[in-house]
Amino acid sequence: MEKTYLQPNNVPKPAGDYSQGLTVKGGTLVMISGQVPWDAEGKLVGKDDLQAQTRQVFENLKNMLAAAGATFSDAVKLGIFLKNREDFPVVRDIRAQYLTPPFPPTTLLVVKDLAREEWLLEIEVMAVVEP
Repeated sequence: MEKTYLQPNNVPKPAGDYSQGLTVKGGTLVMISGQVPWDAEGKLVGKDDLQAQTRQVFENLKNMLAAAGATFSDAVKLGIFLKNREDFPVVRDIRAQYLTPPFPPTTLLVVKDLAREEWLLEIEVMAVVEP
């Protein structure tokens, strides 16, 4: 599988530590829907605790990727949905414990609310696994 990160000169450089674009040749596409701060029994982890919720979300993503034979090194796109813009530094720090640079193309959206009031974030991922 071949990954090529895109940063053409006629497009502004990203404001953060993520990639603008990525092409992938070979492999199987894996799409993981938004993961939330629930444990395997469907119970909330970390009521009002962004760090605990973020760790649980990344653990859920890790487990979903593993079920597809993938790891975070296979990630090609992240979508992060936060209720509070100010929370991103915490999410960014915990993301760095699971992924290593160059980070995949990432979209950060600050949303009015999520499906459950107690959720502070939701994260989705796309990955490509070697054939």
